[in-house]
Amino acid sequence: MLTALCVSAPGLLGQSANSLPSAPLPPPAPLLPVWETSLQNFDQAIYDREVERLFVQFEASTGKRIQPTVKKKVGLKIYADSGQGLATPHALVHAVIHALEHRGFESANIFLVGLNQLRLRLTGFLPSLATGETAYKGHPVFVLESGRFFDPVWFYDSPLPNRFDPVLAEKQVEGVDANSSAEQDRKSFLATPLFLDADFWINLPVFTDHPILGVNGALVNATLWNASNTARFFRSPANAPAAVAEMSAIPELRATWAFTIASLERYQFIGGPYFNSLYTVSEPRLWLSADPVALDSLALEKINLWRKRSGFQPITDEIRTLEFAEILGVGTARSLSTRLFKLNE
Repeated sequence: MLTALCVSAPGLLGQSANSLPSAPLPPPAPLLPVWETSLQNFDQAIYDREVERLFVQFEASTGKRIQPTVKKKVGLKIYADSGQGLATPHALVHAVIHALEHRGFESANIFLVGLNQLRLRLTGFLPSLATGETAYKGHPVFVLESGRFFDPVWFYDSPLPNRFDPVLAEKQVEGVDANSSAEQDRKSFLATPLFLDADFWINLPVFTDHPILGVNGALVNATLWNASNTARFFRSPANAPAAVAEMSAIPELRATWAFTIASLERYQFIGGPYFNSLYTVSEPRLWLSADPVALDSLALEKINLWRKRSGFQPITDEIRTLEFAEILGVGTARSLSTRLFKLNE
């Protein structure tokens, strides 16, 4: 749940990952479009042109203007957690920034949010320690693992405490983490800048396979890579997909999540989420949609295609991350072939 009053969010909280929620289900997600543009190459000018094309299409189709409102700020949730070689492309980030500045956002009010300081630095989102130079001068970059961007009253509550981990339990016996409580261990604090400080935020994931979650993409970048204390879910694989689905259904997070833009400049089909260049593919395509389930489903199709071509088994159907998110009304994989609109082919 996400709450200042501990009000439960809809979802699979406290249930087995193989069971359906007992609470009344939300209505099915609407069939939102996925727009695709082709990239002639991966140069900045091409990204600028095609991101602008996608923004214009989104505004025209939805009637929603991408512009400053009350808070006059916008957040970009980037991905750097696979390390060098498999991070959100800088040309895409700069193209989104340019499109937002064109629509009235001041540079200082366009901020980036990432998880880990070292990986953000290695992938070029934080200034170089050697030169101090940065590609994002004037744009704040918030590092979630610093702990400075979580609020103690906004959290997702889960029955999977850290203390269930035997290594951590041993440390507690030795006196490490002695002040931790069971109640605190079951909480994952959400990145409040995205839903409290901004008019809206944009998700900029990269797609990889994941042995526990199936697809590491739009849903995971917005949830587990956007909160504290989430490594515990990977120590309980049966519950991790349900946690992703529940977190993605949090009303406050969804209300400010404008859409997701993903580049297929590089994605990985096996061995993820750790980068391995032997198993990456590059396609000159950009996707934009307000439906993260649809985007992850399209990515899953491509990942499985390349796994089969390379002699690997497809991602197992037993990983139900996308199914759970669909149950909770976050999005849908229905009718994908009729919802994919190619804008420049």
